[in-house]
Amino acid sequence: MRLSVLDQSTIVSGRSPDASIRESLALARHCEALGYARYWLAEHHNSDSQAGTAPEILIAAIAATTARIRVGSAGVMLPHYASLKVAEQFRVLEAIAPGRIDLGLGRAPGSDGRTAYALNPNAETAAENFPAQVAEILAWLAGSGPPENHPFHGVRAQPHGPSVPEVWMLGSSDYGARVAAYFGLPYCFAHFITDGRGAAEALEIYRRNYRPSNRHPEPLAALCVFALAAETEAEAERLFSSRALWRLFRDRGQFPPLPSPEEAADYPYTDADRERIGRMRARVLFGTGARVAERLGSLAHDLNVEEIAVLTTVHDPEARRRSYSLLAREFALVAV
Repeated sequence: MRLSVLDQSTIVSGRSPDASIRESLALARHCEALGYARYWLAEHHNSDSQAGTAPEILIAAIAATTARIRVGSAGVMLPHYASLKVAEQFRVLEAIAPGRIDLGLGRAPGSDGRTAYALNPNAETAAENFPAQVAEILAWLAGSGPPENHPFHGVRAQPHGPSVPEVWMLGSSDYGARVAAYFGLPYCFAHFITDGRGAAEALEIYRRNYRPSNRHPEPLAALCVFALAAETEAEAERLFSSRALWRLFRDRGQFPPLPSPEEAADYPYTDADRERIGRMRARVLFGTGARVAERLGSLAHDLNVEEIAVLTTVHDPEARRRSYSLLAREFALVAV
């Protein structure tokens, strides 16, 4: 099983949002040295929780300061943008780091409706045309461009080169699974959004309906999973308290910076809050490195996936780096 990274450039209390971007750059170099396969950047807008509004820019910075690890988006929220511009951006990225760029595509807004409208006044219509946009991007990345009956036939996406980005489809429902299967693309299920609900069904739909493509004659499935490892169960519990409180806020439609464990300890929880966190704890993967690795391995086996991208959000950047180090050790990743 391959192990990769998903990074949301999480904003945390007590530090400026711009610091989250620099922490992403440092974490990418750390995870490359540990032997992780990919480093994916998320896209969110108008949020006090995540600073990663432009994954294509972060990808360029990381690709230019690493040598081996694949770097990509998880994902570009396609309805916000023109297909040609996305194809051009990722062709430029492929020129920066040939053979190391992933273009993960998503249909969700990654924001509220008003912000989606600010990004693209036609976003709602664009979401309905998502499969057509995917087809356009694939044609432009392949070099041929849209077919003769397309209004943009003859328009080329530069710069051309000997390699092209690997395109992934991302999702937390069966919609993305169906689109990925139709185009013969790898598919990654966002387990961390649903806590695993719907994963088995989406992956089964993907595999059952898969249409082989030249690059991927067989289906290729992955998961994005929240996981947190620490030296002891007690330390993992303390670090996870930040995420637990943040999830309470998220479920109420609030998206503040990630609180510290100290702020989480001082929060006035209600009995209902404690009950909800108890249910949350039963589903989330956190604990010692050995314990988390065991559960990740079981999850990959049960869902028959070849790769897991780990999302770890904690307040302390050193604790986050340590979590990825512990998992790298347990999975015997090869340091570079």
